[in-house]
Amino acid sequence: MEKKRCFIPLFLLFVVILVPSVNAAEIYGTVYDMSLNPAKGAIIEVNSTPKQTIVSKEGDYSFDLPIGEYVIEAVYTSNYNVYSVEEKIKIVETGRYVLDLLLFLDLSEEKELLLLGEEIKIENPYEEDEEEHFSWIYLAVFLFFIIVILIFLMKKRKKPESRIFSEEENPKEKIYDFIKQSGGRITQRDIRKNFSMSEASISLILTELENDNKIKKIKRGKGNIIILKNS
Repeated sequence: MEKKRCFIPLFLLFVVILVPSVNAAEIYGTVYDMSLNPAKGAIIEVNSTPKQTIVSKEGDYSFDLPIGEYVIEAVYTSNYNVYSVEEKIKIVETGRYVLDLLLFLDLSEEKELLLLGEEIKIENPYEEDEEEHFSWIYLAVFLFFIIVILIFLMKKRKKPESRIFSEEENPKEKIYDFIKQSGGRITQRDIRKNFSMSEASISLILTELENDNKIKKIKRGKGNIIILKNS
């Protein structure tokens, strides 16, 4: 009788231990890096109750899990870079299931920085210098345009007025005097600019002055240089 009483607690303990294992499934596999090599030293974790965590020396892992939904996460560090992967699984019946995990570069920290980018303000020690530099550029451009406008106005003012002759004036003598006032050497184009006469009329007058032996025309390119003979 006493033996029977001792057997009952042992039987109940065996049942308690056996029931979870009967309703459990084995999830196993290998964690691979981005080069498809086993991620040696990877940390694999499943959010079971209690939570299970293993450090895989060769990249392999195995978990015994009851029926339910879980998240398996693997983290691996190499060359100062963190790689991770997260997989959701749903166990509906017992058995053995293979779930290989492929790691990817973990960009969660960069995403947080992007989300907080508006709140992060990095002071630029050269910001004041840059503003001062640009202000000098604007000032220089403004002064440049002012100088260009002033030069244009000065040239416009200095532009000689075309000479209009009255009926009493002799254009031949006026052109001859103008050549004298110019130092005895001037281009035919400059004479044309200063007298309101046609190019043909000026050419005719210069030809007469040349025939009078008062000037000499020297061909230079597309124009003529007029020189006084007595200068």
